[in-house]
Amino acid sequence: MATEAPQKPTASELQILRVLWARGPSTVREVHEALSEEKSLGYTTVLKLMQIMTAKGLVRRNEDQRAHVYEACKPATETKRQLVGDVLQRVFEGSASELMIHALEGRRTSKKELEELRRLLDEYERRMR
Repeated sequence: MATEAPQKPTASELQILRVLWARGPSTVREVHEALSEEKSLGYTTVLKLMQIMTAKGLVRRNEDQRAHVYEACKPATETKRQLVGDVLQRVFEGSASELMIHALEGRRTSKKELEELRRLLDEYERRMR
C-alpha cells in the first residue's frame, strides 16, 4: 500500500506554522495575536485555517483544556526541507546548483551571507566524506 505524500502548507499556513515553531504550542487566540502584529487577519480566519491544517496533518490539537492548544506536527527544518525538495525537483530538475544560483541572483547578497554559505558548504562536504 502506497503512503500518501505529506500535504504542503499554503503561504497562509506557513505563517501560522512560523508562529507555532517560534512560540511552541499555542491557542488560536495567541496565534491570531502574533499574526495581527504583521497584518490584519480575522480571528475566525485563523481558526478556520488551523482547523484545515489539523485535517491536513500539519498541526495537532490538544483538546484537554477549554481553549484548544495547537502545535506543529513537524519541526521547521523538516517542513522546509520538504518544500525546498519539491521546488528543487519541480523547477530545477534536481539541480541544487541551479537553485542556489537563482536564489542568489534574485536579490542582493551580503558578503557576510556569502561567507556563511561557503562555511555551510564546507561543513556539509566534511560531513559527506
